Amino acid sequence: MFTGIIENLGRITKLKEENGNLHLSVHCNFTDKLKVDQSVAHNGVCLTVISLNDTEYTVTAIDETLKKTCLNQVTVNDSVNLERGMILGERLDGHIVQGHVDQIGTCIGVETAKGSWIYTFNYDASLGNVTIEKGSITVNGVSLTVLNSQDGSFSVAIIPYTYRHTTFQHMKVDDNVNLEFDVIGKYVKKLMPAIK
Repeated sequence: MFTGIIENLGRITKLKEENGNLHLSVHCNFTDKLKVDQSVAHNGVCLTVISLNDTEYTVTAIDETLKKTCLNQVTVNDSVNLERGMILGERLDGHIVQGHVDQIGTCIGVETAKGSWIYTFNYDASLGNVTIEKGSITVNGVSLTVLNSQDGSFSVAIIPYTYRHTTFQHMKVDDNVNLEFDVIGKYVKKLMPAIK
């Protein structure tokens, strides 16, 4: 379980394909605090640490994960948003994030606003995911508030701190992103046909 509050920008140091899976080696500033079997979210995708050394650790994305997320598009030296699993009893500063990507979206607009940036994304609404105005959305692992909720698109406002400390600083139009929709909203939507 995660909060969508990014701890660190990691850097991909090595990629190794093996039997349809992809091993990703990552350098970050909290490698020394990790242990094997620990969960870390990478651009919103929960992956398990399988090995580590002083400066980097390795995780594996299986074929299923590569098909449903943007991790199959990363290259060596790419930055990734990183977050370790939340600690029970701590403040939940973002929202409840599972690290289970629902679908891929595409950035269709980047505008500069007074002291911030507005990013607009579209997604395939036929898959049944929805946003609501002022609701929560996770974009590449970052917990954000929805603006301009439409069928198949939404926007988010990015403050300077978030811009500087996440991959939003590198994002441009036509980039694909991992989307995790609000877990509470997904349950409500699933239960709606049963409510009479």
